[in-house]
Amino acid sequence: MKYAFVSFSCPEASLAEVLRMARDYNYDGFEARCGFGHGHGIEVSLTAEACADVKQAFADGGVVLQVLSVSCRYANPDTVAENIALTRDYIQLAQRLAVPLLRVFCGEITAGRSREASRLQIVAALRELAPLAEAAGVTLAVETHDDWSDPAEMRTVMEAVDHPSVGVVWDLMHTLRGGGTPMEEAYRLLSPWLKHVHFHDGLLELDRLVFLPLGEGEIDHRPAVKILIQNRYQGYLSGEWLDWEPPQLHLPRELQSMLRYEQEAVKL
Repeated sequence: MKYAFVSFSCPEASLAEVLRMARDYNYDGFEARCGFGHGHGIEVSLTAEACADVKQAFADGGVVLQVLSVSCRYANPDTVAENIALTRDYIQLAQRLAVPLLRVFCGEITAGRSREASRLQIVAALRELAPLAEAAGVTLAVETHDDWSDPAEMRTVMEAVDHPSVGVVWDLMHTLRGGGTPMEEAYRLLSPWLKHVHFHDGLLELDRLVFLPLGEGEIDHRPAVKILIQNRYQGYLSGEWLDWEPPQLHLPRELQSMLRYEQEAVKL
């Protein structure tokens, strides 16, 4: 399988430093978190010339820029219009960079609003954006996150949108921690739309995310790895760690753990 890491592992690293770490630690790809001023500099304000330079840097470095990860979300009626407009801008950026996936969120359900009304608004926004994404060669990848961590809820959104340029990012922690769904069932529900996977271990019951090394937390990744191998998953698994250890500690260690899980799954 193919592995990437999100720039939250090294938010201050320059693009050259990101590429060096990816090569040194044997990652195949990179997921650029945009809108947070990370040192990689991949932002919606990039000029066409700067985009060409970024594309060349990844080509020369032998690393794939697989995902632009953004905070666009569509559940809040007061902000949905500006989020749709921002998503349009990011679709154009992804097109200029030849990045296949743009990670977005559904967003939290606002106080006093029903889930059904929120879902209808999310679906309408994604339907509006889907043809633009398709024309740009980009897929909108909606993460199982916040009030939409339950894979059954995300499946309902995907069925309603029903567009090939809208898919799912399966966050292995969120569907268990926020959705209460075992790995096998989460995969069954999401597999028709699965485009990208986030992995990270930690504790499940706290109000805030606590990351731990793979195998030391409460998220057993082995069932997910086995399922993905058995079903010939072709996308990337992207390690996502926010405000955690220095990258030189966790990037090589966590990848080695995932590769070990692969080896164990193949032997079973």
